[in-house]
Amino acid sequence: MNDSRRRRSTAASCLAMTGALLIAGCGGGEEEPAGSAAASSLTGAPVKVMVWAPENTQGSAQPGVRITAQAYEKWINANGGIKGGPLKVLTCNEKNDPDEAENCAQQAVSEKVVAVVGSYSLAGDRYMPILEKAGIPYIGGTGVSAAEFSNPLSFPVNGGTPVVFAAHGRQLVEAGCKKISGVRYDVAAAAIVTQFLGLGVVSAGGKPPKDLKVPVTATDLAPQVAEATRDSDCVSVILGTHSDLFVKAYLQSGAKTELGSVVGNLTPELAETTGGSGSPLDGSAITGYYPPVSDPAWKDAVAAIDGKDVDLSNGANATTWVAFKVFSEAAAKLPEITSKALVEELNTAKGIDTGGLTPPLTWTSATALPMKGMNRIHNTTATELVLRDGKIEWAESGSDFVDVRKALAASAG
Repeated sequence: MNDSRRRRSTAASCLAMTGALLIAGCGGGEEEPAGSAAASSLTGAPVKVMVWAPENTQGSAQPGVRITAQAYEKWINANGGIKGGPLKVLTCNEKNDPDEAENCAQQAVSEKVVAVVGSYSLAGDRYMPILEKAGIPYIGGTGVSAAEFSNPLSFPVNGGTPVVFAAHGRQLVEAGCKKISGVRYDVAAAAIVTQFLGLGVVSAGGKPPKDLKVPVTATDLAPQVAEATRDSDCVSVILGTHSDLFVKAYLQSGAKTELGSVVGNLTPELAETTGGSGSPLDGSAITGYYPPVSDPAWKDAVAAIDGKDVDLSNGANATTWVAFKVFSEAAAKLPEITSKALVEELNTAKGIDTGGLTPPLTWTSATALPMKGMNRIHNTTATELVLRDGKIEWAESGSDFVDVRKALAASAG
């Protein structure tokens, strides 16, 4: 293990539509009973938290969030629980409905949970005020709501859209891209993608990328492919789970322009359906929040979800596991686990260890990102990955986190 990896192992989206583009994913799976036999052998006081996400609904269904949370519950209880007591995870289906998200928050209050952990919801403006009034921290939400990056009781574990797209622009330039096009949906909320992609490109010495907009109703993206590949040597495909529409038209065009994206767009599944290791996507630059699933830092998570219908390369699922790691580490340090004590611990901790899935995390005032509306972003790191042989791996052997704080701070004036 190299020195940087050893240090790592020991040590928002800020708009709803953009966040949904980054990490939306669909899947199934029946709800399974929470807890395990191991929990019954723990003698300490139960520690009750809640997780919510949309399921059995159109749009950004995220059943893997619940399944990951329940897998963590079973795993931690089989490994001593939290301060000798069992972790109890309550779940709530927010159905991609702001009213339901509000109901989930009210349920969290009535159940007197000590935290909401690793959840997914676009309706932060509805649930965060309820949690804030009750003093309940929101730890490691998936980052698909602006409130997650501004509310004082939100503790995000990654930097959302600003960080990952700034890092993506930087990665493309480092990969040799001279002329870059970014292809995204023609919606106001997705415009922030262009802002931070361009920031990353320019900060790395490149020219501002071309901004190509796709109508939300488009099914044939041949015109966008033609325009994107005409004058560019690299294209960043930012269409979420509909990136396959661009790739289909790209294959039909015979273009050879290099493709890249942030995690959740050009996926291993998409590579598999377009030729596997011989796919035109092979070699695509992918920017993420965390190490690839093959990294040893994920070994506990991989073991815990074995046999379950969960994809850890999905950002929502991965963030849920990281969020529970943060919660467990913080809770273990408290004489008594309460919401108030958790908030104080997280706001003052010098570094919460996630086992190498992120750098040590802090939410002190000194580490806040100095950008209006994004002051709860403290982790400004990302990972440079690549699609290789149908899998997402480190772009280079021995890679580590890259930090784009300087570029982001400079843009804030």
